[in-house]
Amino acid sequence: MSVFMLFLHEDQGQFDNRSHDEMMAVIKEYGAWAQLMREKGHYVGGEKLADDAGKVMRNRSGKIGVTDGPYAETKELVGGYFSIKAADYAEACRLAESCPHLKYGGRIEVRMVHEF
Repeated sequence: MSVFMLFLHEDQGQFDNRSHDEMMAVIKEYGAWAQLMREKGHYVGGEKLADDAGKVMRNRSGKIGVTDGPYAETKELVGGYFSIKAADYAEACRLAESCPHLKYGGRIEVRMVHEF
């Protein structure tokens, strides 16, 4: 089995117009999905990220620069991630299809972790 990262992309503010009760229901859905992945032996880990675009660091000719981003102009951000185990990309994508993130208009980037 390989490990895959599921990066949960969303538009900044995508969940802003939801009441506290609605947000708690959404959070429960994500938790239930993670629990299902645990029960099936696929779950490795995952976390919700802060609702900001973070910072990007680059080395340019020996000088380290820090900028806002990476999606400052598009207002898209990575809202969180899951790590799962799957046999291949086909299985990882099949598992990701049931993640509630797609239901709420987000997109999921699926990447295989290169294990050394």
